[in-house]
Formats: sequence, C-alpha cells, structure tokens
Amino acid sequence: MTIGSGPGSGRADPGPATVMGERRRLINLAYRLLGSLAEAEDAVQEAYARWYGLSARQQAAIGNPAAWLTTVASRICLDLLGSARVRRERYVGEWLPEPLPGTAEWVSGRPGGTAADPADPADRVTLDESVSMAFLVVLESMTPAERVALILHDVFGYPFAEVAGITGRSPAACRQLASSARRRVRAARPPAAPTATQASIVRDFKRAWQAGDIGGLIGLLDPAATATGDGGGLVTAVLHPIEGRDQVAGFFARRAAAAAGLTILERTVNGQPGLVAQRDGATVAVYAFEIAGDRIQHIWAMLNPDKLRPWTTG
Repeated sequence: MTIGSGPGSGRADPGPATVMGERRRLINLAYRLLGSLAEAEDAVQEAYARWYGLSARQQAAIGNPAAWLTTVASRICLDLLGSARVRRERYVGEWLPEPLPGTAEWVSGRPGGTAADPADPADRVTLDESVSMAFLVVLESMTPAERVALILHDVFGYPFAEVAGITGRSPAACRQLASSARRRVRAARPPAAPTATQASIVRDFKRAWQAGDIGGLIGLLDPAATATGDGGGLVTAVLHPIEGRDQVAGFFARRAAAAAGLTILERTVNGQPGLVAQRDGATVAVYAFEIAGDRIQHIWAMLNPDKLRPWTTG
C-alpha cells in the first residue's frame, strides 16, 4: 500500500504513542463520513486492528503511520457507506445522523499538518460547519464517493492526489466528485444565522412549545419548515417528516402536556444551539435546528435510544 505525505506527515516514528495519538483525528474523520459515532468508533478500531496485525518489519516500513491509518480508516468507511444504504432501506421511519453532545473530543480535534492543495476559501467547509446536523443531513443525499471526496479534501485538507489513492479514482475524478458534492451543499443550505441569534430563537421555541403557544411557534417557523423524528422502531416517532409551518407548530403545541413532564435543557447539539429532553435525569430526546435569518427551517428530533448513548447522564 503506497501512502503519500498528506496531513499528519512528518511523523516517521511508528511507536505506540504516535499511532494512538491519531485516534481523535480519525474519529473526527470517520464520524463525518458515516454520520454515526458508534460506526465511526468501530471503523477506527478496525483500522487499528489492521495496524497491529502487521509485523514489526511491516510497521517499520511504513514511513507515515498517520497517513496509513487515515487511508485504511477511510476505505473502511467507504465500504460501510455502500452497505449502509441497504441497511437504511430497512430502517423503521426516518434515519438521522447521530447527534453529538457539547464539545466532545471528536468535535474539537483538528487534523495535523497543512493542506498541500490550497483552494479558494469559498470552496472549503470549516470543521465547525462540517459537524452541524444540517451538513450531515445533506451528506446523506450524496454518493459514498462524493461524501468521501468532500470530507477528505474540503474539511480535512487532503490534496486530491491523496483522495485518489484512498478512493481508487483519478485526482481529476475526485475533484469532480468534490465539486458535485459542494453544489449539493450550497443548494440545500441557506446561510446560517449567527450563533447568538440561533440561541435566542431556540430558547423562544422552547418557551412556546412548553406553553402550547401555537401562535408563538408559528412566528418562529419558516413557512416551509419541516420536522423529522428518528425513533428507529424502538420508540414512538412520526414515520415521515412533518412539512409546513402550521403542521409543525400544531404538532409541537399538541405535545405541550408531554413536554411538561420533561426537563428541557438548552444544550449544544453538533456545535450549535439545540435542546435536550430528559426524564428523571435520563436523556430521551435531542433536538437539532437549522435556522436561517430569523426563522427555523428544519427541526431534527433524535429519539432512538441507541443513538442517545453519548448523552446518557447515568
């Protein structure tokens, strides 16, 4: 396996500390590729298993363990993305990416090294943007190759020559894949409101919801607003997205009584203002929002307990 320089180069010592020091970056990468923390951890674990399955001579012959691990983990993710489409066709209801709590290490980590393939800043996605629920949902509409090309190049700064080695395509083809993926993102995502504005609107939504104030909810929602829930067949959730401001407002207003039995907390969800619902100290739902201007465009409700494990408070 030939491994180029890429981000994280310059680490020629394949000692345990160097190799294990890449775990945070690899989980950062794998989560964005897969949209699932559990699958990301499994993919990274498999990459490490393959590394430690090499003989000492084979390990010593790899001049850049970080790049080797990135290549292996990315290829594992690429394979998983292909099979995920089949699995998600059998999923009960809507499948949503797994929400991340607060500023856990897989969000705050930064890729090592510098990009060897500079690009127009307008054609790049920052690490903060790339973990938002809105961005992850758009990624779900892409082909596995588009997703991998976009994340590796635009988010983590890998040159297309390196992306080509990972995907088995030419650099020119990878450039086209990333360009196509970029257009999808731009078409699907309006400019996000400033964080302070988002926090204020989410807080107002929480108050209106708890009060059953349908007029207040309508005033916060875009006319074409949608709400999507993911129960995974394990808990009750609406099987299809609710579409339209009046329908979304009515849905939440009718559930004001249920909300009264929960503790609704204002928390960071995938790097942006969101809400967490708890019952007796246990998280039962996480709500992520997409806000443009001064209106809520999308609400994503994670109810599937398997995807709420990182939010468990014990």
